[in-house]
Amino acid sequence: MTYPESRRDDVVETLHGHQIADPYRWLEDPDSAETKDWVDRQNAYTEAELATYSERAWFQHTTAAILARPRAGVPAKKAGWYFVGRNDGTQAQDVIYVADSLDELLSGGRVLIDPNTLSADGTDSLGTFTVSPDGKFFAYGINESGSDWTTFRLLDIASGTPVEDEVSEAKFCAATWLPDGSAYLYLHYPASGRSDGTETASLSGGRLMLHRVGTPQSDDELVLSFPAQDQLFISPEVSDDDRYLVVHITKGTDPATRLWVYPITSDGLGEPAKVVDEFKDEIAFVRMSGDQLVLRTDRDASRGRVVLSTLDGEFTDLIGEGEATLQAVRGTAGGLATLTLVDAQPVLTLYKLDGSDARVVDVPGGGVVGLNAGPEYDELFIGLSTTTDPTLSYVVHADTAEVRALPELVRGSGGFTPPQVTVTRQRGPVPYFLITRSDLDFSEPRPTLMWGYGGFRIPIQADYRPGWPAWLAAGGVLVITNLRGGGEYGSEWHDAGRLKNKQNVFDDFIGVAEHLVETGVTTPAQLAIHGRSNGGLLVGAVMTQRPDLFAVALPGVGVLDMLRFHKFTVGAAWASDYGLPDDPEQFEDLLAYSPLHRISEGTEYPATLVVTGDHDDRVVPLHSHKFIAALQHAQSGPQPVLTRIEVNTGHGFGKPAAMVAAEWADLLAFAAHHVGLQPPEQ
Repeated sequence: MTYPESRRDDVVETLHGHQIADPYRWLEDPDSAETKDWVDRQNAYTEAELATYSERAWFQHTTAAILARPRAGVPAKKAGWYFVGRNDGTQAQDVIYVADSLDELLSGGRVLIDPNTLSADGTDSLGTFTVSPDGKFFAYGINESGSDWTTFRLLDIASGTPVEDEVSEAKFCAATWLPDGSAYLYLHYPASGRSDGTETASLSGGRLMLHRVGTPQSDDELVLSFPAQDQLFISPEVSDDDRYLVVHITKGTDPATRLWVYPITSDGLGEPAKVVDEFKDEIAFVRMSGDQLVLRTDRDASRGRVVLSTLDGEFTDLIGEGEATLQAVRGTAGGLATLTLVDAQPVLTLYKLDGSDARVVDVPGGGVVGLNAGPEYDELFIGLSTTTDPTLSYVVHADTAEVRALPELVRGSGGFTPPQVTVTRQRGPVPYFLITRSDLDFSEPRPTLMWGYGGFRIPIQADYRPGWPAWLAAGGVLVITNLRGGGEYGSEWHDAGRLKNKQNVFDDFIGVAEHLVETGVTTPAQLAIHGRSNGGLLVGAVMTQRPDLFAVALPGVGVLDMLRFHKFTVGAAWASDYGLPDDPEQFEDLLAYSPLHRISEGTEYPATLVVTGDHDDRVVPLHSHKFIAALQHAQSGPQPVLTRIEVNTGHGFGKPAAMVAAEWADLLAFAAHHVGLQPPEQ
C-alpha cells in the first residue's frame, strides 16, 4: 500500500548512551500547518480504505442502534435533591434531571441542565457536579471538546436559572463546598493564557483555591500549593460533620497518600493536622465516627481494610482485610457500605458504623457504574452494567438492606435488543472473562476480540462498552483480561505490573492470547486486540513484540512514545507506573518495551487501526501520530496500518453519542474484515 507521505527528519539524540532517532518529531506540534495537513491526508486515506469494507454498513447500523437506546445513569441524593442523568437515545450528551423525591424522579423530574445546548456539535460536556450544602446552588464543570480543562458555573436549583459566577482553568476536580454554602474549593492550573485542549506543554502544579460565590476569580484565595513539587495532586472534601476540610495529597497517579485535616472555624481554615504525612500507603477518607476518622487503606493489607484513625494518625481496625479486594467505602445513615471485588466481580456489603453486622446485598451485574451514598441518608444508589447493557440502578436502604431495582429511571424504549450471552471465568496465566453469544456453536475456533488494560491499580470487570454488544451480535467472541498492574487483586497485584515489572503486563496478555489458541477458542488469524490509554500502550507493546500472534491491533489514545511521554501535559504524573526516562535505569526498562522504538523495518505487522482525538490533552495525539507514521514506513506485509483522528474530541470522556457510535463501527468493521467475522444479514 502507498500511504500518505510522512516526512522523515534526521533528528537523533544521545540518551543515556543510546542513539535515539526521532524522525517524526515535527508531528509533536498539533497546531502546525504541516501536522494539520498530515491529519487531513491520513483521515482521507483511512476513510477511502474503510469505505471498501462490506462489514462497515452493518456495524454502523448496529452501533447507531445501540447508542439510540434510551438510558439513565445512577441517581444521587445531594442536599435533599435527587439527580440523575438521562438520554432519550437521540441526544449527544446526557441531560441532568432534578426532583424533590425519588418518586418524582422516577416519574420524570424536571430538566435542570441540558449540556446539548452548550455547543453546536455536542462536543462540550458536563464533567462533575456538586450541590451547596443548603441546596441552593448546583456547581457544574464544563469540558470543551473533550479536554480535561474545566470551567465551573452555577445554577440556582429551585428556579433553574444561571447565577452570574464563573471559574476557569480548573482540572481534575469538582467544586468542594464549604459548610455555609458561600464558597467552594477547586484545583487551579495556570494555563499561561491557553487552555483549549490542543496544548502539549507539561502541566505545572495545581493550586487549591477558595472561590467565594459572586466575587471575581482574581480575588480567589490560595489555600494550598506545592510550587517546588509540581507533580503533587490535591483532592479536598468536607467531613460529614462539617468540622474539617480533609485533603488528600498524592504524587501523580501513585495511590500513596498524605492526609491533612484542616479544622473549619468561623474565621476560616485552621492549621492542618497531618494525619499521614508520608507517601507510603493508599489512604482515603470515608466519614467521621465521633472524633475519629474512618479511612480506607492498604497499609499492612494488600487487599485493603477499613480503619479508625485519630488526628495523630493512630490506626485501629474497623473492618479487617479479607480475601476480597476492597474498592470503595461509603458512609450511610446506618454506618458503612463497602464495595469489594471477588475474583474481579463486584459485591456490595452493609455494616454498622462499628464494623459489625455485615450484610451482603444482592445487586447483580458485571461492573459498577456508580455508588452514591452519604452518612446523612438511609438511601444508597448503586448502578451496575453487563457487557451488553449499560446501567441498571438500584436503591438500597442501608438500615434494612432492602433492595429495589429502578428500571423506570429509563424513559422510553426502542433501539437495539442485545443478544443473550454467556459469561464464563477462565484462567490461563492470569484470569479472564470469556463472553459468547448463548445461541451459537463454539466447537470450532471463532473470530475473537481481546481487551486489556493492566495499570494504575484500575480494576477491569465484565462491564459495558458500546462496542461489546455489537461484536457479540455479529457472532464474535469477546475476551476481557485481568492483567497484573490492575486493581483486581490488591496492591501487590498492581506492584507486579509496574515500573521494572511492567513487562509482566504484556507477558500476561500474550499468555492469554496463547491460551485462547491452545484451548481452541481462536487462532492467530482470527484474533484482534484492543485497549485504550494505558491499554493502548498494551496493544502497541504486544503487537511489536509478537506481531505473529495477532491478526488485528487497535491501539486507542495510547501512550506509545515511552521516552518522551513525561514532557507533555500531565504525562510526568504517570511515573508511578512507568518510571521516568530521565532516570538511567528506568530509561532502559522503558526503551525495552516502548512501542514506537520497538518498530522494526521489514517486519510484517498485524492490520492496525490507531484511534486518537485532536483535543486529547491527557495522552496527547502525538503518540499516535508518530507511531502510525513509523509503522507505515516499516510495514512489510500487505495488512493495512491506518489511523483515525477524531476532530474536537479528547481522551474519551464526554464524546458525543454519534461520534462514539461511528468510532466503534469503524474499529469493529476493521477488525471483522481482517479476522473473517461475517455479520448477519441486516
